[in-house]
Amino acid sequence: MKVIVILGPTGVGKTKLSIQLAKKLNGEIINADSTQVYKDLDIATAKVTEKEKEGIIHHLFDIKTIDENYTVFDYQKDCRKKIKEIFDKGKVPIIVGGTGLYIKAALYDYKFKNENSFNNYDNYTTLQLYDMLKTIDCKTTIHPNNRKRIVRALNYYENTNEILSNKEKTNKLLYDAIFIGLTCDRNILYDRINKRVDNMLDNGLLEEARKFYDMNIRSKAVMTPIGYKELFKYFDGYITKDDAIELIKLRSRRYAKRQYTWNNNQLNVNWFNVNFNNFEKTVKEVFEFINLNRHVD
Repeated sequence: MKVIVILGPTGVGKTKLSIQLAKKLNGEIINADSTQVYKDLDIATAKVTEKEKEGIIHHLFDIKTIDENYTVFDYQKDCRKKIKEIFDKGKVPIIVGGTGLYIKAALYDYKFKNENSFNNYDNYTTLQLYDMLKTIDCKTTIHPNNRKRIVRALNYYENTNEILSNKEKTNKLLYDAIFIGLTCDRNILYDRINKRVDNMLDNGLLEEARKFYDMNIRSKAVMTPIGYKELFKYFDGYITKDDAIELIKLRSRRYAKRQYTWNNNQLNVNWFNVNFNNFEKTVKEVFEFINLNRHVD
């Protein structure tokens, strides 16, 4: 038996596909989104609802409170445990999510060290953080504008006293796995992302963000997803509501582009173009591909 992995950019239909495949393959779903492990982060993270689950068992959702730290080291242990439990039941593990590093950490022979602290570096500009990173790793390949990865590298150094670029990496898979990637025309994807943000606002994103803002919560869990920190700027009076919404859409589109790049460079992905007008056709194509390959060594 093989592990099935469903990945792709935000808003492309990963959740919907995973549930349909779980029905057909006797599978259980394992979350691979770094923000959906947290309780109460529902709308901004587009977390699957109970209705959407359609009775399929889901793992590693809502397992941490928003004031707790949860690292890729923790996810690696938790995901591998769930894979074993699902296999032991004679069922198929289906890993679903947009956090590529989580997927690679779980399935590949990656070595991680426990990291007990996290610093958001909110009081520093991205340029200042990049300068800090250059002082500890003059050969870093991280882009000067990629604040998320810069913060990740600085935190890794603080916790381990080692530079992130020297961390052991490997392409050795520990599991037989089939990587399914969903894709579509970029203009269609960007339009779906924009409409998705509008739907989030209709469903209460503003109120969800305001709750955390009023509680003065600025933890890693809240400040990592796209959606809250942009609205916090609006609540602080630095930007208008419309500007905050446009910023959420812009950053979501950019994130989708980075997801494509990372997946293509890091994983052996079998890509499928999504037919949004006839999603069942996409489900059928992916299911037939998996059936042809799931028993092939």
